[in-house]
Amino acid sequence: MNAVVSRAAARTVRTLSRRLGRGGGTTLPGRLLLRADPDALRDMSDALDEGSVVISATNGKTTTAAMVASILEAGGQPLVHNRAGSNMGWGVATALLDAHPGRGQLGLFEVDEAWLPRVAEAVRPRAYLLSNLFRDQLDRYGELETLADGWAELVAAEAASDRDVRFVLNADDPLVADLGRGHPGAVYFGLGDRSQAVPELQHAADSKHCRNCGAPYVYAAIYMGHLGDYACPNCGRRRPTPSVEATSVQLEGMSGARVHMNTPVGELDVRLPLPGLYNVYNAVGAVALALELGATLGQIGPALRSFGGAFGRVETIPVAGRPVSILLVKNPAGANEVLRTLTLEEGQVDLWLALNDRIADGRDVSWIWDADFELLAGRVRRVTCSGTRAEEMALRLKYAGIEAEPVVDRRLGPSLDAAVADGHAGRPLYALPTYTALIELRELLAERGLASRWAD
Repeated sequence: MNAVVSRAAARTVRTLSRRLGRGGGTTLPGRLLLRADPDALRDMSDALDEGSVVISATNGKTTTAAMVASILEAGGQPLVHNRAGSNMGWGVATALLDAHPGRGQLGLFEVDEAWLPRVAEAVRPRAYLLSNLFRDQLDRYGELETLADGWAELVAAEAASDRDVRFVLNADDPLVADLGRGHPGAVYFGLGDRSQAVPELQHAADSKHCRNCGAPYVYAAIYMGHLGDYACPNCGRRRPTPSVEATSVQLEGMSGARVHMNTPVGELDVRLPLPGLYNVYNAVGAVALALELGATLGQIGPALRSFGGAFGRVETIPVAGRPVSILLVKNPAGANEVLRTLTLEEGQVDLWLALNDRIADGRDVSWIWDADFELLAGRVRRVTCSGTRAEEMALRLKYAGIEAEPVVDRRLGPSLDAAVADGHAGRPLYALPTYTALIELRELLAERGLASRWAD
């Protein structure tokens, strides 16, 4: 009876939050529910007829989950999905308020990398998609190896259980690929187009040493951060062979990418309407998971070609007659891929950067000194720095050799309006906010009727 009352109360809070236009509709109901009923995640997930699937990564999990949702829904699969990207335990609990037995539902949950073991223990997924582990918010989560150890314990526990669990793993990330060694339920995805390789490991690369013996990896190709085709010269561990692989990639700047994939059930050509190699990784991982869940290439291709993205993950919104393209940046590896994508644009670019240091961003913003803003030297016409740490971002750009003198204004709304006004109609403004700045930007655009407030 207490569980029934708790869920009814949580649903009421969610309804009221949505009507009032408050963001608490994605987190507050779940927080209240888990406080009143700590077993709610396990009990509600049992109502899902098709079980659960979880997706976790440092970078790209929101976009990847949205891609998988588009593919599965194209095949008629009813989903319970935390679409708004609230990916800690309470966000999953809020989503599970929509779980009802007898409706053929599948739970599709994007889960924060630090929360993964706790959420997985409760919802007992039938499949995992684990995409990458990058250094992110060290003041919250500690060293990368700590997260990797938690994931390894989770996979080992699943392997020792009597459940039939599938693991879809990124072959190109040594930390993630190692999780599946010797696991009969592991399949891999990755990139295989050497034309997209960078000359050397970036300064921001994280996993440079073999977890088995400690020797530094030797790379035949490096694609993104520490992701690539690697091998340990000491113990012989190397990148597993992917079953789903992007063998040809043509990046077309902000307009998207053309990708050819080899899969166990045939070849797939996709014109992906999202830019950057990081979104190619998201798409290849989504394809691998979708195939494990029974999707066909006939479903997958059209769903990816028409994919509209997730808020702040390369979404373009007209503001005062000018297109504003929003690209979330939150750690060195992700920021570098955004910067790399901007270098493919013709001519000079206009930038609006919003750097916050709130709890959800991580108080430590020193990561901006590991991001390669030097890539944009000589390529910036106008730049505005906003957010709680606007001055530090302006200083970083100065040391990166950005010649345009930054306009510094901590106020997001006025600074955005000024940046939009100082440019030609039709000329894009590239907005690069950190996480909480992205949420503020979304609220601002929603108040102006330019974007929906909450995706759920």
